Amino acid sequence: MVIDGWTDDLAPPGVAVRSVRTLVGGFANNTWQVTFADGTTAVVKSSAAPDAGLFAEEAAGLEVLRGRGGLRTPAVIAVGPRSLTLEALNPVVPATPAFWEAAGRAVAALHGHTSPRHGWDHDGWLGRLPQENAWDEDGHRFFATRRILRYLREPATRRALDAGDLQRVECLCDRLDQLLPAAPAVLTHGDLWRANLIATADGEPAFIDPAVSWTWAEVDLSMMFCAGGVPERFFAAYHELRPPEPGWRERMGLLYLRELLSVVAHFGPMGDYVAQIREVLRRFAPR
Repeated sequence: MVIDGWTDDLAPPGVAVRSVRTLVGGFANNTWQVTFADGTTAVVKSSAAPDAGLFAEEAAGLEVLRGRGGLRTPAVIAVGPRSLTLEALNPVVPATPAFWEAAGRAVAALHGHTSPRHGWDHDGWLGRLPQENAWDEDGHRFFATRRILRYLREPATRRALDAGDLQRVECLCDRLDQLLPAAPAVLTHGDLWRANLIATADGEPAFIDPAVSWTWAEVDLSMMFCAGGVPERFFAAYHELRPPEPGWRERMGLLYLRELLSVVAHFGPMGDYVAQIREVLRRFAPR
C-alpha cells in the first residue's frame, strides 16, 4: 500500500495494515492514522530521511512528560529507524472551559518540577534541527546561546535575515538580563503550541511532540500565547497555581523569538515569520 508517502514497512514489524489516512497539522514529519488488520488504530509518524535517534528521542520525551511530569501522553507502541507508532487519541479537543482549565493546571504541575541548572543531559530535537541542551546555571546565557543565537548559524536563517537583523538579535541577547526577570529552570514540554495539545477518549488533555528540557516556564507559555488558538481560561487556570510575575504578557513576544527563529531556520522566509522577528526586534532591540 502506498498512500501519500506511506509504505507498509513504516508499521510495527509483523503487523498487517488494513487502511491508512493522512493526518495534517505537523510541520516536520508525515503523520497517518493507521488501522491494523485486527481493527485497532494507531498514529504513525515518519520522515523520508530521519536523523539518527529522532524518533527514539521523541518517545523518551513522552515518557519524561508522563513519568516525571505527570502529563497524559499517547502510549508508545513501537519505535523504528524511520517511524514512531503511538496510541491514537483525539486531535479535536473539546471546546469547553473545563478542558482548557484542566490543560492549564496540568502544565502548571509540570512546571512545578525544578532544576538548579538549565539544559538537559543530552541534546535533543526541535522539529528536524538539533536542540542544544548543554548545562548552564545562568538562565539568561542559556536562553541566549542555546535557544536564540544557535539559530543564527543555520543557512536558512542567514539567507532570510539581513546583516542588520542578525546584529540586532545579537544585541538583544546581550540585554536579556535587563529584559527578562530571573526565574528558575523548570521541566518544560519545549514545543507547547496549540497543535501539540490533543484529547483522550474521555476528553482529558494529552500532550504530544515534546522537546523537553529544564528552562524558564514562560518559554512554554509564550508558545501557547503567541501561536494562537488558546483561550484565556488556560492561562487563568495556570496562574491560579503559579501566579505570574508582573508584565508576563509583555514578555511573551520576546520569548517566542526562539520559535520564530526555529521556523525560519527550518523553512526559510515562509509566511510572515521574518516580519514577526523584525517586530520583536523593533520592540526589544530598537536601533
